[in-house]
Amino acid sequence: MTEQQGMQSKYKWGFFLGGIGILSLGIALTIVSGLGVSPFDAALVGLTRSVGLTVGSWEIIIAFVLIFFNALLGRHRPDFAGLGTALVTGLGIDGWLLALRHVEPTLLGQQLAGFGVGLLCIGFGTALYLYTRIAPIPVDRLMLVLRQRARMTLGVARTLIYLVFLGLALLLGGPIGIGTVLSVCLGGLILAWMARSVERMAPSSEPARS
Repeated sequence: MTEQQGMQSKYKWGFFLGGIGILSLGIALTIVSGLGVSPFDAALVGLTRSVGLTVGSWEIIIAFVLIFFNALLGRHRPDFAGLGTALVTGLGIDGWLLALRHVEPTLLGQQLAGFGVGLLCIGFGTALYLYTRIAPIPVDRLMLVLRQRARMTLGVARTLIYLVFLGLALLLGGPIGIGTVLSVCLGGLILAWMARSVERMAPSSEPARS
């Protein structure tokens, strides 16, 4: 391995781990804000409330199911590498929720600030780790499959997925609120904006490949 390749590998794994950490923090912040969360996360919280287990545990379980759905939709073998990413993300979510367990914003301004920062963290963290192309979380792999199969932008694909999980969250009694509406309306746009920003800040002109 050349020195340049070594530096690219360090950036690649730094982007990946940093992205997952920022993503999981963003999810935890939106949950703690009390304003409602993204449809996917609302479904996870709804499952926690109605069935049990932690939010992070359901992240991993849903990821396992989506691996096979993605394989069917994309017409390829199941990619179990994404389960490892989901495991790290699930542990990150539970870890941040534990660290923030005493944070209870009561004022609307505090809730909006927490949710806003969380939404930006989700977009930036997702764009950062997806840039590396290292085993995307299955729900994000679904977004990439939809982009390829249906020729959608990342923003449109993310919004479509959000709408599907919104229906599931409603059935499960997940935390639906103004934050959920903002996630559906702005989540895809923020991700597309962050993805362009990450491409500009990256150390090389081409995304790292696994």
